Parts: sequence; structure tokens; C-alpha cells
Amino acid sequence: MYKNLEEHNRLVNKYLKIFFVVSLYWCTSILTVFVNKHLLSSDTVNLGAPLFMSWFQCVVSTVICFLASRLSRKYPSVFTFPEGNPLDIDTFRKILPLSVLYTLMIGANNLSLSYVTVAFYYIGRSLTTVFSVVLTYVILRQRTSFKCLLCCAAIVVGFWLGVDQESLTEVFSWRGTIFGVLSSLALAMFSIQTKKSLGYVNQEVWLLSYYNNLYSTLLFLPLIIINGELETIITYPHLWASWFWAAMTLSGICGFAIGFVTALEIKVTSALTHNISGTA
Repeated sequence: MYKNLEEHNRLVNKYLKIFFVVSLYWCTSILTVFVNKHLLSSDTVNLGAPLFMSWFQCVVSTVICFLASRLSRKYPSVFTFPEGNPLDIDTFRKILPLSVLYTLMIGANNLSLSYVTVAFYYIGRSLTTVFSVVLTYVILRQRTSFKCLLCCAAIVVGFWLGVDQESLTEVFSWRGTIFGVLSSLALAMFSIQTKKSLGYVNQEVWLLSYYNNLYSTLLFLPLIIINGELETIITYPHLWASWFWAAMTLSGICGFAIGFVTALEIKVTSALTHNISGTA
């Protein structure tokens, strides 16, 4: 009797934890998308440098993790941060594939947002579940049920229907659509790689977020130059405005939050569950 009660309580606690983590991810994701869209396309900001914004988000995330690490060493009774060295070659080699996928994912995310509306952005992201099922079979050799395949077929049909209807409007963008699909593919691969990378850092989400954002900060620099954003940044009329950097910092905090909560959701559920959650 007591064993059954303990098992019941354990399951209730587990499901409540999953519920709160998934809910937190939804709220953080929606807030981040609208903040990023405002920075990229609003009349007041209209930055026009999506990769620079992605880079700055990684910088803010890295600074947050670095400060948390320092505070943990100075005040161990108040702050707790796992020990680790981001400059370790072995760590860099193990986490780099995740950072490459993360760079591709958030870069394509923000590039897509700069071309399309928020509503159509989520249509482009809907293929994440389909890519996740395909990659689960290709990489992990895990088969999927026929019912799941039918659901994937419905998602693909819905995607093409959305593209077809959006193409009739003046705001439709093939570039935005392609970047949205690329973002979906990168997210599916990133989710699988995150589950693997958590094992390298003893399931420490804080540590993985620290390493990943630091390495991604370096990866974004050449991409900013290749995309021709340096001139856009230098000639931006509000570059030295305090409100602009306040908005950018808010975007960076949102970027840190979504990265942290993403890893946390994958940790407590699975890569496929996270992808379904992200496109729900």
C-alpha cells in the first residue's frame, strides 16, 4: 500500500514538473519571438541585422553564466554553479557540434523572422516534428508508429496549405520560408544533440548553456561579416541610443531564457517531445 502511494506521488511530482517546464517554455518562446520581431521589423527599431542580434543574445547569455559562475565561487552558500572550464580542448571538441547547430538554428530563426510575419513564422517551424521523426530513424535507427507517420503527413499538408495561402499575400517571402524550414531542421538536430551533450556535462543545464553560448558567440562573428551586416550596424541611426541597447539587452535575456529552458525541457522529457511542444 505504502509503495503504491509512494509510486503515485513520484509520478504526480514528475508530471507536474514536466507541465511547469513545458508551460515555461511556451511562455518564454512566445515572448522571445515577439521581442525579436519588434527589434527586426518595427518602425521604431527596424535593426535589419538578424545575425548581429543573434550574436548579441549569445553574448548576454555568456555574461549571465560567467557572472553566475563567479558569484558561485565568491558566495557558495548563496549561489550554486557547476564547476567547468570552457577553455578545455576536450570540452570544446564535444560541445562544438551542438554550438554549430545552435548557431544555425537561432540564426535561421531570426533571418526568417526578418522576412515573414509571426503567424507564418510558426507555420514554417511546424516541420520540426517531421524532421525529428526522420532524424530519429536515420541517426538513432528508431522506428516510428504508423499513426505518427500519418500525423507527420498531416503536418506536411498543413505546411504546404499555409505556404499556398500566404503566397497570395503581399508579405509572402520565399527567403523567409526557406530560412524557416532550415530553422526547423536545425532545431530537430539540435534537440537530439542536446540530449547527447547533457551527458558530457553531467546533466548540468547551466554548464551546457555556458559552453554553448560562448562557442556560438565565436561562430557568429564570421557569419555577420559574410551576411554584410557590418555596414548595417555602423550606419544604424539609433546605434548609440540607450533605449536601443536596453531593448537589445532584453532580447539577450530572452535569448538566454529560451536556450536554458530548451535544454531543461529536453532533459526532463525528450528531443521529440520538445519539438512537438515547440510547434504546438
